[in-house]
Amino acid sequence: MPPMPAARTDRTPPRHVGRMIGGRDVRLLFAARVVRMAAYGGLSVVLVLYLTGIGLDGFRVGVVLAATLLGDALISLLLTTRADRFGRRRTLLVGAGLMLLAGVVFAVTTDFWVIVVSATIGVLSPSGNEVGPFLAVEQASLSHVVGDERRTTAFGWYSVAGALATACGTLAAGLGVQSLLHAGSGTLDAYRAVIVAYAIAGIGLAAIFALLTPAIEVPAPSTISRLGLHGSRPTVLRLSALFALDAFAGGFVIQSLVSFWFATRWGLEPAALGGVLFVANVLAAGSALAATWLAHRIGLVETMVYTHLPSNVLLMLVPLMPTVWLAVAVWFLRMSISQMDVPTRQSYTMAVVAPDERSAAAGITGIARTLGVGVSPFIAAPLAASVAYASLPFFIAGSLKIVYDLLVYRGFRHVRPPEERRARA
Repeated sequence: MPPMPAARTDRTPPRHVGRMIGGRDVRLLFAARVVRMAAYGGLSVVLVLYLTGIGLDGFRVGVVLAATLLGDALISLLLTTRADRFGRRRTLLVGAGLMLLAGVVFAVTTDFWVIVVSATIGVLSPSGNEVGPFLAVEQASLSHVVGDERRTTAFGWYSVAGALATACGTLAAGLGVQSLLHAGSGTLDAYRAVIVAYAIAGIGLAAIFALLTPAIEVPAPSTISRLGLHGSRPTVLRLSALFALDAFAGGFVIQSLVSFWFATRWGLEPAALGGVLFVANVLAAGSALAATWLAHRIGLVETMVYTHLPSNVLLMLVPLMPTVWLAVAVWFLRMSISQMDVPTRQSYTMAVVAPDERSAAAGITGIARTLGVGVSPFIAAPLAASVAYASLPFFIAGSLKIVYDLLVYRGFRHVRPPEERRARA
């Protein structure tokens, strides 16, 4: 394992970052996160239902989902590995434009190949989770303005903001579709309204990013590889491989497919689906915030692993429940601890690389996750559409995620971020 870069000393953390309302750029980055995740959450409720509604079978739905995620990975690779040279603000603006493009094309056409192409080159989230260059560049920017000691806390609140926004987006989409249906709108038109709202969110993001200041930028690195890394390359590649495994497992239970499973297995209506996903994402938000408290006491790696293992056991119990509300209850319990690894994983990645590698490191690890989750829908969508194997994705996902947890603990429990090394010293 190569030595970790020294902790940054070029910036003193602001005193009020703990309240997460400090500087203008912090507020803008949080606002962008809220707008984007609300749009992602709303889209995840209707996307698979919309695609099946326009006549796509399980295989072609899987193709669209995979093209979306794999295309996002390619776009992210091109943008995030160059963001610190090209400019973080400019990179975010390009991402907002690609999000707008995808939403508009999905809203105006039902042609399969046009949808596949737009899914590949645009930014679209079928899972309700982050895709595109946004997360990597925003994480690097936040790390740059808050410093080491408050980085995990900032990421915890950042995750909370995203989870709550996703919850509100799912609830709004479910209620909105139900209202349109009751008002006499056609089913496809009701789903399409959510996709139009997604495109409008891309415009809102562009307006927010345009207000960011040069304080989020970092001097371009003098020595870089093609991946935008130098001393941290081996560490980042190892983390990327592990994150890809976790994401591949998670691709079997992305929010769109879970929504589809509850709708087909138990007959939940859109409003009920939106409510279930709303509560699940609120619980996920609480788990992300609790993770920052726990990480300061037992460490980032320990928090990632010790909370992720039981959540994966609960995931495999969901399809074994005999009634819909028992299945929902176990899903809620799983979601109440499932996201505790997210801010800790993100903070850990930022901690073990140099400041001028952060956009690239976050981008590469994020791309690895996108590639992982982009492959599994090819398998998961046909399984979810079948009667006999609809529950199998839950078991596959839980088993693979447990393997991931054990490998992370084995490989990185002795690699400490700067703030933990200082605390132990």
